[in-house]
Amino acid sequence: MKTQDSNLKFIKARHKVEKLKAFYIHLTVYIVINTVITAVKIMNNINNGETFNEAFFDFATVITWMIWGIAIALHAFSVFGLPMILGEDWEERKIEKYMEDELQND
Repeated sequence: MKTQDSNLKFIKARHKVEKLKAFYIHLTVYIVINTVITAVKIMNNINNGETFNEAFFDFATVITWMIWGIAIALHAFSVFGLPMILGEDWEERKIEKYMEDELQND
């Protein structure tokens, strides 16, 4: 039983690390891609005769950060916020419940 608990804890820890890694990759892509998009939009707007402030605070420049930012916030909530609401051991409790249900059904 100790080996099984050990394996379960390892799988659970690996899953958490994978979720965290996926979030950090998503965040990095968000920052890099939106920085490039913003730079291109600002340069195009400046070439069209706008001032830097007008180009920087243009709705089209800001909206990509906002929309994708909502997705980042939801992803962050799923990685960091959900365990705070449900408790750190909610996965373990659910697994134990489903295992007990399976044992009763056999």
